Amino acid sequence: MKASLAVLFALTLAPPLSIADEPQSKIVLSEDGKDFRLAGTETAFYVWGVNYDHDGDGKLIEDYWHDDWAMIEEDFSEIKSLGANVVRVHLQLPKFMKTASEPNEENLQKLADLVKLAEAEQLYLNLTGLGCYHKQDVPVWYDEMKEADRWQVQANFWKAVAKKCKDSPAVFCYDLMNEPVLGGGTNADQWLVGEPLGGKYFVQRITTDAAGRDNKEIAAAWVKTLTDAIREVDPQTLITVGVIPWAHVWPNAKPLFYSEEVSGPLDFASVHFYPERDGVEKAIVALKVYDIGKPLVIEEFFPLKCSLEEAEQFLAKARPITDGVTSFYWGTTQEEYTEAGTMQGAISAKWLERFRQGAPEASK
Repeated sequence: MKASLAVLFALTLAPPLSIADEPQSKIVLSEDGKDFRLAGTETAFYVWGVNYDHDGDGKLIEDYWHDDWAMIEEDFSEIKSLGANVVRVHLQLPKFMKTASEPNEENLQKLADLVKLAEAEQLYLNLTGLGCYHKQDVPVWYDEMKEADRWQVQANFWKAVAKKCKDSPAVFCYDLMNEPVLGGGTNADQWLVGEPLGGKYFVQRITTDAAGRDNKEIAAAWVKTLTDAIREVDPQTLITVGVIPWAHVWPNAKPLFYSEEVSGPLDFASVHFYPERDGVEKAIVALKVYDIGKPLVIEEFFPLKCSLEEAEQFLAKARPITDGVTSFYWGTTQEEYTEAGTMQGAISAKWLERFRQGAPEASK
Protein backbone atom coordinates (compact mmCIF):
# COMPACT_ATOMS: atom_id res chain seq x y z
CA MET A 1 0.00 0.00 0.00
CA LYS A 2 2.81 2.45 0.87
CA ALA A 3 4.56 1.84 -2.44
CA SER A 4 1.39 2.42 -4.43
CA LEU A 5 0.76 5.68 -2.59
CA ALA A 6 4.25 6.89 -3.44
CA VAL A 7 3.68 6.07 -7.11
CA LEU A 8 0.33 7.86 -7.07
CA PHE A 9 1.95 10.83 -5.35
CA ALA A 10 4.57 11.14 -8.09
CA LEU A 11 2.18 10.58 -11.00
CA THR A 12 -0.33 13.20 -9.92
CA LEU A 13 2.13 16.10 -10.05
CA ALA A 14 3.13 18.35 -12.91
CA PRO A 15 3.85 17.04 -16.41
CA PRO A 16 7.51 16.87 -17.40
CA LEU A 17 9.10 20.20 -18.22
CA SER A 18 12.69 20.41 -19.39
CA ILE A 19 14.40 23.73 -18.63
CA ALA A 20 17.77 22.62 -17.26
CA ASP A 21 19.70 23.29 -20.47
CA GLU A 22 17.86 26.46 -21.47
CA PRO A 23 18.08 30.08 -20.26
CA GLN A 24 15.85 30.77 -17.29
CA SER A 25 12.45 32.16 -18.30
CA LYS A 26 10.20 34.43 -16.31
CA ILE A 27 7.13 32.74 -14.84
CA VAL A 28 3.93 34.43 -15.99
CA LEU A 29 0.21 33.75 -16.04
CA SER A 30 -1.42 31.82 -18.86
CA GLU A 31 -3.57 33.83 -21.23
CA ASP A 32 -6.73 32.96 -19.29
CA GLY A 33 -5.03 33.75 -15.96
CA LYS A 34 -5.69 30.30 -14.52
CA ASP A 35 -2.24 28.70 -14.67
CA PHE A 36 1.49 29.46 -14.72
CA ARG A 37 3.55 29.44 -17.90
CA LEU A 38 7.13 30.01 -18.95
CA ALA A 39 7.14 33.45 -20.57
CA GLY A 40 6.71 33.38 -24.34
CA THR A 41 5.61 29.74 -24.37
CA GLU A 42 2.64 27.53 -23.61
CA THR A 43 4.79 25.39 -21.32
CA ALA A 44 3.10 24.88 -17.96
CA PHE A 45 4.98 25.50 -14.71
CA TYR A 46 4.11 23.73 -11.47
CA VAL A 47 5.61 25.15 -8.27
CA TRP A 48 7.49 22.48 -6.32
CA GLY A 49 9.25 24.47 -3.66
CA VAL A 50 10.53 24.83 -0.14
CA ASN A 51 10.30 27.48 2.51
CA TYR A 52 13.83 28.51 3.45
CA ASP A 53 12.59 30.52 6.42
CA HIS A 54 15.35 29.87 8.97
CA ASP A 55 18.37 27.65 9.50
CA GLY A 56 18.62 24.67 11.82
CA ASP A 57 19.38 26.96 14.76
CA GLY A 58 16.41 29.22 14.06
CA LYS A 59 18.45 32.10 12.61
CA LEU A 60 16.87 34.14 9.80
CA ILE A 61 18.70 34.57 6.52
CA GLU A 62 19.64 38.20 7.21
CA ASP A 63 21.28 37.02 10.44
CA TYR A 64 23.92 35.02 8.59
CA TRP A 65 24.08 35.98 4.93
CA HIS A 66 26.86 38.53 5.48
CA ASP A 67 29.10 36.14 7.43
CA ASP A 68 28.22 32.70 6.10
CA TRP A 69 27.32 33.04 2.44
CA ALA A 70 28.94 29.69 1.69
CA MET A 71 26.25 27.98 3.76
CA ILE A 72 23.53 29.58 1.67
CA GLU A 73 25.25 28.45 -1.53
CA GLU A 74 25.44 24.92 -0.13
CA ASP A 75 21.80 24.98 0.95
CA PHE A 76 20.62 26.18 -2.47
CA SER A 77 22.57 23.37 -4.10
CA GLU A 78 20.93 20.87 -1.74
CA ILE A 79 17.49 22.37 -2.44
CA LYS A 80 18.11 21.94 -6.15
CA SER A 81 19.12 18.31 -5.59
CA LEU A 82 15.77 17.70 -3.87
CA GLY A 83 14.04 18.52 -7.15
CA ALA A 84 12.65 21.86 -5.98
CA ASN A 85 12.20 24.72 -8.44
CA VAL A 86 11.08 27.52 -6.06
CA VAL A 87 12.61 28.77 -2.81
CA ARG A 88 10.44 30.89 -0.54
CA VAL A 89 12.61 33.38 1.35
CA HIS A 90 11.22 35.46 4.22
CA LEU A 91 12.54 39.03 4.29
CA GLN A 92 12.40 41.01 7.53
CA LEU A 93 11.29 44.63 7.28
CA PRO A 94 13.62 45.83 10.09
CA LYS A 95 16.59 44.50 8.13
CA PHE A 96 15.63 46.36 4.96
CA MET A 97 14.44 49.73 6.28
CA LYS A 98 16.86 51.90 8.28
CA THR A 99 14.19 54.55 8.72
CA ALA A 100 10.65 55.02 7.50
CA SER A 101 11.94 56.09 4.08
CA GLU A 102 15.59 54.97 3.87
CA PRO A 103 16.26 51.40 2.70
CA ASN A 104 19.21 49.38 3.95
CA GLU A 105 21.40 49.26 0.84
CA GLU A 106 23.76 46.67 2.31
CA ASN A 107 20.98 44.13 2.74
CA LEU A 108 19.44 45.04 -0.61
CA GLN A 109 22.78 44.15 -2.19
CA LYS A 110 22.79 40.77 -0.42
CA LEU A 111 19.29 40.23 -1.78
CA ALA A 112 20.65 40.96 -5.25
CA ASP A 113 23.37 38.38 -4.59
CA LEU A 114 20.69 35.87 -3.59
CA VAL A 115 18.85 36.52 -6.85
CA LYS A 116 22.07 35.85 -8.78
CA LEU A 117 22.56 32.62 -6.84
CA ALA A 118 19.02 31.53 -7.75
CA GLU A 119 19.76 32.28 -11.40
CA ALA A 120 22.93 30.18 -11.24
CA GLU A 121 21.05 27.24 -9.72
CA GLN A 122 18.07 27.64 -12.09
CA LEU A 123 15.81 28.19 -9.10
CA TYR A 124 12.99 30.70 -8.67
CA LEU A 125 12.41 32.90 -5.62
CA ASN A 126 9.20 33.59 -3.78
CA LEU A 127 10.13 36.78 -1.92
CA THR A 128 7.88 37.05 1.12
CA GLY A 129 8.21 40.42 2.78
CA LEU A 130 7.43 42.63 5.76
CA GLY A 131 8.47 40.00 8.30
CA CYS A 132 8.80 40.99 11.94
CA TYR A 133 9.47 37.44 13.09
CA HIS A 134 11.97 38.45 15.78
CA LYS A 135 10.15 40.92 17.99
CA GLN A 136 13.40 42.15 19.50
CA ASP A 137 14.53 43.38 16.08
CA VAL A 138 11.47 45.56 15.44
CA PRO A 139 12.44 49.23 15.89
CA VAL A 140 10.37 51.32 18.27
CA TRP A 141 9.70 53.93 15.59
CA TYR A 142 7.96 51.30 13.45
CA ASP A 143 6.13 49.55 16.26
CA GLU A 144 4.60 52.82 17.48
CA MET A 145 3.31 53.96 14.10
CA LYS A 146 -0.36 54.31 13.28
CA GLU A 147 -1.83 52.38 10.38
CA ALA A 148 -1.35 54.92 7.56
CA ASP A 149 2.30 55.58 8.41
CA ARG A 150 2.98 51.88 8.86
CA TRP A 151 1.46 51.06 5.46
CA GLN A 152 3.66 53.74 3.89
CA VAL A 153 6.79 52.13 5.35
CA GLN A 154 5.59 48.79 4.00
CA ALA A 155 5.07 50.36 0.57
CA ASN A 156 8.59 51.83 0.74
CA PHE A 157 9.96 48.39 1.59
CA TRP A 158 8.29 46.78 -1.38
CA LYS A 159 9.28 49.53 -3.78
CA ALA A 160 12.94 49.12 -2.74
CA VAL A 161 12.83 45.32 -3.04
CA ALA A 162 11.03 45.36 -6.39
CA LYS A 163 13.41 47.94 -7.81
CA LYS A 164 16.36 45.71 -6.91
CA CYS A 165 14.80 42.49 -8.24
CA LYS A 166 12.59 43.47 -11.17
CA ASP A 167 14.99 42.57 -13.98
CA SER A 168 15.68 38.98 -12.94
CA PRO A 169 13.77 36.03 -14.40
CA ALA A 170 14.57 34.15 -11.17
CA VAL A 171 12.08 36.20 -9.13
CA PHE A 172 8.87 34.20 -9.31
CA CYS A 173 6.71 36.38 -7.09
CA TYR A 174 6.38 38.92 -4.32
CA ASP A 175 4.32 37.70 -1.35
CA LEU A 176 3.12 40.84 0.41
CA MET A 177 3.20 39.43 3.96
CA ASN A 178 3.14 36.08 5.70
CA GLU A 179 -0.29 35.39 7.20
CA PRO A 180 -1.69 38.91 7.66
CA VAL A 181 -4.76 39.30 9.83
CA LEU A 182 -6.93 42.24 10.77
CA GLY A 183 -7.71 43.62 14.22
CA GLY A 184 -9.43 42.04 17.19
CA GLY A 185 -8.51 39.15 19.41
CA THR A 186 -6.18 39.17 22.41
CA ASN A 187 -3.90 42.20 22.77
CA ALA A 188 -5.67 43.86 19.86
CA ASP A 189 -3.47 46.94 20.10
CA GLN A 190 -0.35 44.93 19.24
CA TRP A 191 0.85 44.43 15.66
CA LEU A 192 2.30 40.96 16.31
CA VAL A 193 -0.23 38.26 17.06
CA GLY A 194 -0.35 35.47 19.61
CA GLU A 195 2.48 33.55 21.22
CA PRO A 196 5.76 33.10 19.33
CA LEU A 197 6.39 29.79 17.59
CA GLY A 198 10.01 28.78 18.00
CA GLY A 199 10.74 32.33 19.13
CA LYS A 200 9.15 33.81 16.01
CA TYR A 201 5.99 35.81 15.37
CA PHE A 202 4.75 34.59 11.99
CA VAL A 203 1.35 36.33 12.14
CA GLN A 204 0.95 40.11 11.93
CA ARG A 205 -1.96 42.53 11.97
CA ILE A 206 -2.42 45.05 9.18
CA THR A 207 -4.53 47.29 11.40
CA THR A 208 -5.34 47.67 15.07
CA ASP A 209 -8.28 50.03 14.56
CA ALA A 210 -11.08 49.28 12.10
CA ALA A 211 -12.38 52.86 12.48
CA GLY A 212 -15.83 51.89 11.25
CA ARG A 213 -14.61 50.03 8.17
CA ASP A 214 -15.50 46.44 7.35
CA ASN A 215 -12.81 43.80 6.90
CA LYS A 216 -12.97 43.71 3.12
CA GLU A 217 -12.61 47.48 2.88
CA ILE A 218 -9.48 47.40 5.05
CA ALA A 219 -7.93 44.42 3.28
CA ALA A 220 -8.63 45.86 -0.18
CA ALA A 221 -7.05 49.20 0.72
CA TRP A 222 -3.94 47.49 2.15
CA VAL A 223 -3.49 45.20 -0.87
CA LYS A 224 -3.93 48.12 -3.27
CA THR A 225 -1.43 50.30 -1.37
CA LEU A 226 1.30 47.66 -1.57
CA THR A 227 0.62 46.36 -5.07
CA ASP A 228 0.51 49.92 -6.41
CA ALA A 229 3.95 50.53 -4.86
CA ILE A 230 5.36 47.42 -6.52
CA ARG A 231 3.79 48.16 -9.89
CA GLU A 232 5.41 51.61 -9.94
CA VAL A 233 8.76 49.91 -10.50
CA ASP A 234 7.94 46.34 -11.58
CA PRO A 235 4.98 45.83 -13.91
CA GLN A 236 5.47 42.11 -14.52
CA THR A 237 6.46 40.00 -11.50
CA LEU A 238 3.56 38.08 -9.98
CA ILE A 239 2.10 39.20 -6.65
CA THR A 240 0.33 37.15 -3.99
CA VAL A 241 -0.24 37.04 -0.24
CA GLY A 242 0.11 33.86 1.84
CA VAL A 243 -2.87 33.39 4.13
CA ILE A 244 -4.16 31.21 6.91
CA PRO A 245 -7.03 29.19 5.36
CA TRP A 246 -9.73 30.01 7.85
CA ALA A 247 -12.07 27.67 5.98
CA HIS A 248 -9.91 24.87 7.34
CA VAL A 249 -10.56 26.13 10.88
CA TRP A 250 -14.22 27.06 10.46
CA PRO A 251 -15.95 25.16 7.63
CA ASN A 252 -18.30 28.05 6.79
CA ALA A 253 -15.58 30.71 6.64
CA LYS A 254 -15.18 32.64 3.40
CA PRO A 255 -11.92 33.99 2.01
CA LEU A 256 -11.05 37.58 2.88
CA PHE A 257 -7.91 38.35 0.88
CA TYR A 258 -9.20 36.10 -1.91
CA SER A 259 -12.69 37.51 -1.96
CA GLU A 260 -13.84 39.24 -5.15
CA GLU A 261 -13.65 42.63 -3.44
CA VAL A 262 -10.02 42.25 -2.34
CA SER A 263 -8.18 39.88 -4.68
CA GLY A 264 -8.21 41.93 -7.89
CA PRO A 265 -4.54 43.08 -7.77
CA LEU A 266 -3.30 39.61 -6.69
CA ASP A 267 -2.16 37.30 -9.47
CA PHE A 268 -2.64 34.01 -7.67
CA ALA A 269 -3.89 32.55 -4.39
CA SER A 270 -1.49 31.26 -1.71
CA VAL A 271 -2.72 29.26 1.27
CA HIS A 272 -0.98 27.41 4.11
CA PHE A 273 -2.18 23.87 4.84
CA TYR A 274 -1.29 21.40 7.59
CA PRO A 275 -3.92 18.62 7.35
CA GLU A 276 -4.81 16.86 10.57
CA ARG A 277 -4.81 13.12 11.18
CA ASP A 278 -7.96 11.57 9.68
CA GLY A 279 -8.68 14.99 8.18
CA VAL A 280 -7.65 14.71 4.52
CA GLU A 281 -11.18 15.16 3.14
CA LYS A 282 -11.82 18.10 5.46
CA ALA A 283 -8.65 19.78 4.22
CA ILE A 284 -9.56 19.23 0.57
CA VAL A 285 -13.00 20.76 1.10
CA ALA A 286 -11.35 23.80 2.69
CA LEU A 287 -8.76 24.04 -0.10
CA LYS A 288 -11.47 24.23 -2.75
CA VAL A 289 -12.80 27.41 -1.13
CA TYR A 290 -9.67 29.18 -2.41
CA ASP A 291 -10.03 27.93 -5.99
CA ILE A 292 -11.22 31.29 -7.31
CA GLY A 293 -10.23 31.05 -10.97
CA LYS A 294 -6.62 32.06 -10.41
CA PRO A 295 -3.61 29.78 -9.91
CA LEU A 296 -3.73 28.20 -6.46
CA VAL A 297 -0.50 27.41 -4.59
CA ILE A 298 -0.21 25.57 -1.28
CA GLU A 299 2.53 27.88 -0.04
CA GLU A 300 3.23 26.02 3.19
CA PHE A 301 2.86 22.26 3.61
CA PHE A 302 4.36 19.69 5.94
CA PRO A 303 3.06 16.48 7.60
CA LEU A 304 3.06 18.26 10.95
CA LYS A 305 -0.28 16.93 12.16
CA CYS A 306 -0.87 13.94 9.89
CA SER A 307 0.96 10.80 8.76
CA LEU A 308 3.24 10.69 5.73
CA GLU A 309 0.67 8.54 3.92
CA GLU A 310 -2.07 11.07 4.64
CA ALA A 311 0.20 13.85 3.40
CA GLU A 312 0.59 11.99 0.11
CA GLN A 313 -3.16 11.41 -0.10
CA PHE A 314 -3.83 15.10 0.45
CA LEU A 315 -1.38 16.21 -2.24
CA ALA A 316 -2.71 13.66 -4.71
CA LYS A 317 -6.28 14.87 -4.17
CA ALA A 318 -5.17 18.51 -4.28
CA ARG A 319 -3.23 18.18 -7.52
CA PRO A 320 -6.16 18.72 -9.95
CA ILE A 321 -6.97 22.14 -8.48
CA THR A 322 -3.53 23.40 -7.49
CA ASP A 323 -0.59 24.93 -9.33
CA GLY A 324 2.09 24.25 -6.77
CA VAL A 325 3.19 23.08 -3.34
CA THR A 326 5.86 24.59 -1.09
CA SER A 327 7.21 22.51 1.79
CA PHE A 328 10.23 23.30 4.03
CA TYR A 329 14.00 22.98 4.04
CA TRP A 330 16.01 24.08 7.09
CA GLY A 331 19.56 23.39 5.91
CA THR A 332 19.60 19.78 7.10
CA THR A 333 19.89 17.04 4.49
CA GLN A 334 18.04 13.75 4.44
CA GLU A 335 21.28 11.97 5.31
CA GLU A 336 21.97 14.27 8.26
CA TYR A 337 18.47 13.74 9.62
CA THR A 338 18.96 9.97 9.39
CA GLU A 339 22.34 10.10 11.10
CA ALA A 340 20.85 12.09 13.99
CA GLY A 341 18.92 8.99 15.02
CA THR A 342 15.92 10.86 16.46
CA MET A 343 12.25 10.19 15.79
CA GLN A 344 11.72 13.71 14.45
CA GLY A 345 14.80 13.32 12.29
CA ALA A 346 13.50 10.05 10.88
CA ILE A 347 10.16 11.66 9.97
CA SER A 348 11.88 14.62 8.31
CA ALA A 349 14.23 12.31 6.38
CA LYS A 350 11.34 10.23 5.07
CA TRP A 351 9.45 13.35 4.06
CA LEU A 352 12.43 14.77 2.17
CA GLU A 353 12.77 11.47 0.30
CA ARG A 354 9.10 11.51 -0.68
CA PHE A 355 9.40 15.17 -1.63
CA ARG A 356 12.33 14.27 -3.88
CA GLN A 357 10.40 11.37 -5.43
CA GLY A 358 7.42 13.59 -6.17
CA ALA A 359 9.34 16.41 -7.86
CA PRO A 360 8.36 17.39 -11.42
CA GLU A 361 10.92 16.20 -13.96
CA ALA A 362 11.84 19.80 -14.80
CA SER A 363 13.40 20.31 -11.41
CA LYS A 364 15.66 17.26 -11.36
